[in-house]
Amino acid sequence: MVKAVVGANWGDEGKGKITDTLAEEADIIVRFQGGANAGHTIVNNYGKFALHTLPSGVFYGHTTSIIGNGVALNIPILMDEIASIVNRNVPKPKILVSDRAQVVMPYHVLLDQYEEERLAGKSFGSTKSGIAPFYSDKYAKIGFQVSELFEEALLREKVARVVEMKNVLFEHFYHKPLIDAAELLDTLHDYRDKIAPYVCDVSAFLDTAIKEGKTILLEGQLGTLKDPDHGIYPMVTSSSTLAAYGAIGAGIPPYEIKQIITVCKAYSSAVGAGAFVSEIFGEEADELRRRGGDGGEFGATTGRPRRMGWFDCVASKYGCRLQGTTDVAFTVLDVLGYLDEIPVCVGYEIDGEVTTDFPTTAKLEKAKPVLKTLPGWKCDIRGIKNYEDLPQNCRDYVEFIEEQIGYPITMVSNGPGREDIIYRSQS
Repeated sequence: MVKAVVGANWGDEGKGKITDTLAEEADIIVRFQGGANAGHTIVNNYGKFALHTLPSGVFYGHTTSIIGNGVALNIPILMDEIASIVNRNVPKPKILVSDRAQVVMPYHVLLDQYEEERLAGKSFGSTKSGIAPFYSDKYAKIGFQVSELFEEALLREKVARVVEMKNVLFEHFYHKPLIDAAELLDTLHDYRDKIAPYVCDVSAFLDTAIKEGKTILLEGQLGTLKDPDHGIYPMVTSSSTLAAYGAIGAGIPPYEIKQIITVCKAYSSAVGAGAFVSEIFGEEADELRRRGGDGGEFGATTGRPRRMGWFDCVASKYGCRLQGTTDVAFTVLDVLGYLDEIPVCVGYEIDGEVTTDFPTTAKLEKAKPVLKTLPGWKCDIRGIKNYEDLPQNCRDYVEFIEEQIGYPITMVSNGPGREDIIYRSQS
């Protein structure tokens, strides 16, 4: 059975924790899109980890972790990440990398940095990891597939051709030092030697696994609102964040995805620029940021303070619909225990009219939140294992949001650890 774990909103919803929890019962975990530009924070028996490329199931000895063809593969970062967990006494995971995945090149990272520098105040809030230049080259058909690293004649010819093209940009547009083709070729030889032990025909491997009845988790990066087609364009990422893309980014048929677990936070947060209707500021935001997550709301990749807001029913209903949600995992509910009252965004006011439908970006920029305030529960809910044992106001909050978004909340996370999860049956 294939299950997808994806985000409903801007990313940072707690997908890593949910994947790590579900991986106990899984055989294979697949990262199917994105690169090292975002991270998943995991807290388990080995400690606290921020993963960027590795799937969140790597901490279990029985699982196989896969980097799918849809991923922007930064080979040095992947190698460093493997070393970083093994050095902390995690058994070396079994990892496979698709021979059709494409490689983040050193010049992609430079181009990302130079472009953000050039745009200055009009920048896209990139993490400067090379992701947009990488996907641009992939679709311009001048990217490097992992399989091509092992074809020396092809590699030499392609390096010469691509360097000639890139150097026009470096010299005349950015006024930066040129790329040396011989140096780049040496770097790619080094990448080839490092990645060689992991390379596999992932699509064929997964086809066999599906026929054998294995449990496969597809792990997405970021969330619906960062999708290049359906998100807050242009303040989006460069690959599809939707569960539907999981089939493409892993190389499996779409009908094999039987369960789509969409992760929603009990409040909102976002890293990077873009419209954020329920955003809060000042001391109110600072306190929620300090209490949020495990050790505060700061980006797992950048360390940037996340922008904070109340739960957004409009964005979350839309996010769940686009994902094809079968189950909602509701995370960090415990964080809200300090509040007397909890505002929830239930609609957007745009040009004097209230809507509960998520609009396109130009209209979104004008939207003001319509808030409804619910009573808080004013206590610590960590350690509670049964939904019925949560305070009444806490259950009322979960059920109000479930009704607003229209998708069943079947998992409630009330702490950072694997064991801090309440499974909620649907009557």
